[in-house]
Amino acid sequence: MTNDAISTTVTLLHGAEMPRIGAGTWPLKDDEAERVVADALTAGYRLIDTAQAYGNERGVGRGLRAAGVDRGDIFVTSKFNKEWHGRDLVAEAAKNSLDTLGLEYLDLLLIHWPNPGHDRYVEAWEGLVQLLESGLVRAIGTSNFKPAHLERIIAATGVAPDVNQIQLSPASTRAASRAFHAGYGIVTQSWSPIGGQGVRVLDLPEVGAIAEETGRTPAQVVLRWHLQTGLTAVPKSADPQRLRQNLDVYDFALTDAQMAALNDLDQGESAVVDSDVAGH
Repeated sequence: MTNDAISTTVTLLHGAEMPRIGAGTWPLKDDEAERVVADALTAGYRLIDTAQAYGNERGVGRGLRAAGVDRGDIFVTSKFNKEWHGRDLVAEAAKNSLDTLGLEYLDLLLIHWPNPGHDRYVEAWEGLVQLLESGLVRAIGTSNFKPAHLERIIAATGVAPDVNQIQLSPASTRAASRAFHAGYGIVTQSWSPIGGQGVRVLDLPEVGAIAEETGRTPAQVVLRWHLQTGLTAVPKSADPQRLRQNLDVYDFALTDAQMAALNDLDQGESAVVDSDVAGH
C-alpha cells in the first residue's frame, strides 16, 4: 500500500467528514481531560471522543475552548447510557451532553452499549434517527454493537449507523463485525486500538520487531495497521509526546508481510468485552 492511499478523513453515510484518528479521553477526569484535549488539538487532532459515562464532558468542553481551534474544524463524539434508551429520551441525553460540553451541536452521538438485557436499544436508535433530523447531531451511531444488534435496529428503521465503535486491535481483529459493517457502509471505529484493555498488544514481540524494522514506536505500528485495514481509531494518551506520535502515522506503510504478522496475533472474540453481558 502506498503512503498516499489513505486519506486523513472518511465520509460517513449521512455526509459528515470524520477524521480517521481521534483522541480518546477515557478514563480522564475533568482537569486532566481539559489539558489533554487542548494538547491534542494543538498537536493536530481534530476528533475528540468522550461519553457521558466518562464523567469528563465538562473538562473536554473546557479543553475545546482553551485550544482556540474553530469549532467547525473539530469533530466531537459523545455517547449515552442505557437510562436514555427510549425514543423520547435520546434528545434529552443529547441536550445534557451539549450543555455539559458547552456546545451547540455534536458531530456524532452514539448509543454507548446495546444492553440487550434492558432491551431498549431499538427505541434508542429510533430516537437517534429522529434526532439526526433536528440538526443537534451531524451523525449517529452505535458502540459495542454486534451484527445481531445492528440487524435489529436497521430492520426497525431502515437506517444504518454512520459509525459502530467497537473494541478492536491486532489481538482481536473482529472480522465478522467488520464484514457486516462494510455491507451497510458503516464505518468501523476502534476503541482500545493499541490494546489498552485486555491483551497488551504493544508489549508483544511481533509488534516490537516491526517497530524496530520501521523505526517507529509500537503504537505507531499498530495504528498504521488500523489505517491499512480500513479502520478508524480513537487511541488515548495523556502524554503530549505520545499524542503527537500517535497521529504521525500517515508517512510510512507496513509491508504485506508485516500486516500478515500483525493479523496473526488475532485471538478472536475472547480478547474483547462481551457486549451481550457488559454495558451501562
